[in-house]
Parts: sequence; C-alpha cells; structure tokens
Amino acid sequence: MIKIAPSILSADFARLGAEVEDIRIGGADYVHFDVMDGCFVPNISIGIPVLKSLRKATELFIDVHLMIREPVRYAEAFCKAGADLVNFHVEADSEENIAAAIEIARKLGKKTGVTVKPNTPAEAVLPFLPAVDLILVMTVEPGFGGQHFMPNMLPKIETIRGYIEKNNSDCELEVDGGIDPETAPLVKRAGANVLVAGSAVFNRPDRSLAIREIRNA
Repeated sequence: MIKIAPSILSADFARLGAEVEDIRIGGADYVHFDVMDGCFVPNISIGIPVLKSLRKATELFIDVHLMIREPVRYAEAFCKAGADLVNFHVEADSEENIAAAIEIARKLGKKTGVTVKPNTPAEAVLPFLPAVDLILVMTVEPGFGGQHFMPNMLPKIETIRGYIEKNNSDCELEVDGGIDPETAPLVKRAGANVLVAGSAVFNRPDRSLAIREIRNA
C-alpha cells in the first residue's frame, strides 16, 4: 500500500495544528517532521517543543526525520516528545552510535528508521536493516525544501528494495525530495511505498486532491 507523508517543512507554521488537521482529513498517512540543526545540514528548522505541541494536536503517525549530528544524544527526548518513528541519518555518527540510537528508540516502544543522503551508497543501510522499520532514501540533498527530484537515485531505491525483500520484508521504503504526481510513479516502480511530499501538498489549496493525485499517480 502506498502511504503519503506530507512534510510540514512546507506548512504554514502560524497555523500548524490546522495545517496538520487539513492533511489528516485529506487522507495523509503520516506527518513528516523534519529536524535540522544547522550543523549536519545548513539550515535550522524545528525541534522538541514543536513536536510536543504537535503531538497534542493530532493522532496522525509522526515520522521524525533527524537531520542532526550525533542523534543518539536526542533519541530519547524525541521519542518522549511524541514521535511514532525516529529516523537517523547513517552519516550523522559512527555505526555504533547510530545502532545505539536505534536501540534507545526501540526500547521506548517506537519505530525506527535510517536515512541515506544522495551520495551515500545503498549498502550503508545493511548493518541497520534487521533492526529498523523504515529506510529513507533522499532524492534531494537534505536541508532545503522545494528542490528538484534526482532521477539518478532510482537505482539506489531499487537496490534497497532488494535488500529489504532479502533481509527484512516488513521494512518500509520511504523517499523524500521533489515528490509530486510526475515523480511519484518513478519511485513507486523502483520499490518505494512511503512518499514524502512537502510543497506538492501544502502549496495546493485542496490538500485532499494533492494527496490523492500523488498516491494514485
């Protein structure tokens, strides 16, 4: 089943609760919550206080994407603030520390994921694959919204789908970056089943139609 995870990075933060309710009514499966620290990626976005507030405002599944250095330092805090799934970049720390962050989240009853940047090879996910619920492939460089989809990431998506089928068939495969009704069919054919879309949803007046067009493309 194809799931749609609108990224609130493109939402109107002055009315964030209403924006998330709008996508819930519109059929979103997840809320994608992008956390940027200004170090691992160039921009700074949102963090734990906003997550706590959003958790009170919605029952939607919150998919927290940590674009931060040494995420093991904050894994527990994001879990306790209301994340349903916490996603760690494999490039953000040592393999040992990323594994430790995953274990912290799992012990707190949360789902976990790992993310790879465009220049990171597909095989970087293999050490973590048995322990996670989701792999996220970035189809743009992380840190900025509104970028153009990178079609050269499609073979990586296909490769990771193969790893999942061999090692952890229940793991979901998510893509993030430039997803819209034109690019959605490409990533779905490559094996992705969770599609993050920011501006393609929140920049449309009819969020229900936007979500439906991406899901059914």
